[in-house]
Amino acid sequence: MNELTLKWIEANQLHIQTLQQQQPSKHPGTIRIGRDPHRCDVVLSHPTVSGLHVEIFFDTTSDQFRVRSLRDTNPPRIDGQLLSSQDATLNPGSHLCLGQVELEVVSILTRIEKIPVTILLPPNESVNLQKPPASTPQYGLQCPKCDRQTPYEQIDLGCRWCGTSLAAAMSVVMSPE
Repeated sequence: MNELTLKWIEANQLHIQTLQQQQPSKHPGTIRIGRDPHRCDVVLSHPTVSGLHVEIFFDTTSDQFRVRSLRDTNPPRIDGQLLSSQDATLNPGSHLCLGQVELEVVSILTRIEKIPVTILLPPNESVNLQKPPASTPQYGLQCPKCDRQTPYEQIDLGCRWCGTSLAAAMSVVMSPE
């Protein structure tokens, strides 16, 4: 799970909050910050903070946390720069100013979980039953009826000794013949 930790001081109290990519939210997919407890997930009480000020979200295309301004008249500052119409990347050490409240990005933890691509190959028309070099173990199937071992390549043909289907066969390391 991707997460971002914020730290700020408000009313002489230190606040630390960790935001997770898919945590429950009042606006799914984002974490909204502002003064309004009915519309915001992180509520700040300082009067210079807008009711609905910014939202933080995880951009899956760039695998980064980003911040977007929700105010035209009271835009936030990110690392000293006004953030008006576009959104900006958040990095560890970034400072986000909402009115007179400054939030610091303490840490960002991203775990990129990509699903491996599956490549389907056409079946080999000629079954090659040659043994691989002795140093490479060869795997096969153990016939559920006669317990003899058969190479994987013969799964569709069945056991070459008794003809039993190998659909329920157990996978084994084949012994040298």
